[in-house]
Amino acid sequence: MLTKEQKEKVIKDVKLHKGDTGSAEAQISLLSEEIKELLKHLKKHTKDQHSKYGLLKMVIKRKKLLKYLEKVDKKRYSTIVKKVGLKEKV
Repeated sequence: MLTKEQKEKVIKDVKLHKGDTGSAEAQISLLSEEIKELLKHLKKHTKDQHSKYGLLKMVIKRKKLLKYLEKVDKKRYSTIVKKVGLKEKV
């Protein structure tokens, strides 16, 4: 789980306006950071099935947000994919 300071740092890079915490970009970047942290945990604790389930839910949620953002605004989609470091859909 990310600390408050880590979340603020992640959101600061992608926010659309002051006080932005709910935009698709902010949610995608937060989910990506949480996924990275959870992957570190799962490398150490390989049999943690509950965390694997949580990871799967986060990945699916991020995928849905990316799909929505791609449909609404292709430019914002490309920008967030580059900032987060994901592979762009071909």
